[in-house]
Amino acid sequence: MLKKLLTIVLLAFQLTIFAQESRLADVYYNDGEFEKAATLYKSLYEKNKQIGLYFQRYTECLLSLKAYKEAEDVIKKEIKSNPGDPQLRLSLAMVYDRIGDEEKSKAIYKEVIDEVGNKPENVDIVARSFTSMNMFEQAAATYEKATEKNGNPKTYAFSLADLYRRIGNSEKMIHYYLLCAEQFRNNLNYLFDTFDRYLSEEEIEKLQAKLYEVMEKEPDEIIYNEILQWTFINQKDYKKALRQARALDRKLNENGARVNEIAKVAMQDKDYDTAIEGFKYIVDNKSVNSSYYLEAKGLLLDCKRKKVTLNYNYTKEDLISLQTEYKTFLDLYGYNSSTVNLVIEYAELEALYLNDLDVAIGLLKEMVELQSISPEYRAMAKLKLGDYFLMQANQWEATLLYSQVDKDFKEDRLGELARFSNAKLSYYLGDFDWAQEQFDILKSATSKLISNDAIDLSVFIMDNLNLDTTTVPMELFATAELLTFQNKLDEAGVLLDSIAKDYPEHSLLDDILYAKAQIAKKRLQAEEEARLYALIIEKFPEEIKADNAMFALAQLYELHFKDIEKAKELYLKIFTEYSSSTFAIDARKKYRLLRGDNI
Repeated sequence: MLKKLLTIVLLAFQLTIFAQESRLADVYYNDGEFEKAATLYKSLYEKNKQIGLYFQRYTECLLSLKAYKEAEDVIKKEIKSNPGDPQLRLSLAMVYDRIGDEEKSKAIYKEVIDEVGNKPENVDIVARSFTSMNMFEQAAATYEKATEKNGNPKTYAFSLADLYRRIGNSEKMIHYYLLCAEQFRNNLNYLFDTFDRYLSEEEIEKLQAKLYEVMEKEPDEIIYNEILQWTFINQKDYKKALRQARALDRKLNENGARVNEIAKVAMQDKDYDTAIEGFKYIVDNKSVNSSYYLEAKGLLLDCKRKKVTLNYNYTKEDLISLQTEYKTFLDLYGYNSSTVNLVIEYAELEALYLNDLDVAIGLLKEMVELQSISPEYRAMAKLKLGDYFLMQANQWEATLLYSQVDKDFKEDRLGELARFSNAKLSYYLGDFDWAQEQFDILKSATSKLISNDAIDLSVFIMDNLNLDTTTVPMELFATAELLTFQNKLDEAGVLLDSIAKDYPEHSLLDDILYAKAQIAKKRLQAEEEARLYALIIEKFPEEIKADNAMFALAQLYELHFKDIEKAKELYLKIFTEYSSSTFAIDARKKYRLLRGDNI
């Protein structure tokens, strides 16, 4: 027993020494101390010839030391012991490459490649060896030779596609990607991630052209339709993607899942027309009891609302038509836990666009009192309800609701939003010190939107309050912002003009122009809004509202005036000249998207 124990201890000790030697050799190798590394790797390989990496590293050290003759002799000796190992012959060819004897190296490469047809077990070993040496054409030739021998062009298709991508041969790359597509039938996202990572815009167009050819020859192979659908999504051509999705949905008699997914992507990218078309297809063609019917019906309404309210040219009739659709839907499906999100949206339509706060408040009160809805939806309803009470000048009910959500969701984004709303209310009421204290805390909010707004308001209070002995201009300005929030736009405009007149030298002048731009926005006066932003940029380029105005103006040019070049010019200016702005990252993304980059 003691002898056995001593044997185990000795073996463990030897393994520890062996592992330490291996780590030390790696350290020397990585530090470029090839002479020391070579000695250790040689010793390690002689002790354990099963680990080929030690021999490979040993010969690499010799090559780095330019000990070519020694390397050649060592490798030839190993080849005699292991004549069937193709990696040893490739190592020998590498030696000949280093000393400039291309004739010998090419002969060995050809010999090894020719042999893999008869030794399929060596195919991957040889191809990987070539790949590790950045010899991609030889690696591809290895797989091609093996394919020629086994007669199955799909066996190494994915590896060949990757190699031809590295070589830069787009035609063959696409050919082999499509050839191996069925291997990813149950994991298409992996293939799409590969395309997204490696294929250029031009190559995706080539992929589309090839897909049409293949689909004509194999009309029943669904996978090619799915890849074509992905290419359209990648190009943000959601209408064509939707066309493919609907065709597949009909062909496979599906439940609308793929149509629903594309409609949601289009909606997220603000292509509301395509999104509406997709959701309407589900509503018109699927059963009321199907998986996606109710969701599609709700999102259809949401899209219509956003399409109407985000434009500057909607009419009262548009709003009333939308109101009727919400009422019809909710009367049919009820005001319950399944429709609570739609009730919140409908209340927003009534409060902010139809100016019927009583209806909005009534709707949300009903939701808040409903026991079956989730705590998250109840909190969302309370936050909106607080806003509408504040619009009615009922600040006590507003702060009570905000505080309830804050208490219930301390560590959640909803809690942060509640704290921000309470801080904003304190700002409106002139309690600037407490408000700034809260905004400073919210600078580190998990929500980027809340964090950015908190930073802006904290800086705004600090810049405009600490410069004067009187707080009157700030109090008047905060009141004007509250009036704007309450849709008392005429009163807000008059108050802003009076501040500019009575305090012509005050640092609030750029903020007054920005506040007036927000009033113009609420009145759907796009030209006036743009004029005011441009005035801020021209007259107050160094003030804190300059980057806000620039980003808002860029969005106007992009989304309303459809002047993409002007929008690009403004986005570029933000992230180059206002690099510390909270809008800089978004401006860079917008610029790249408008330029056509594939982000």
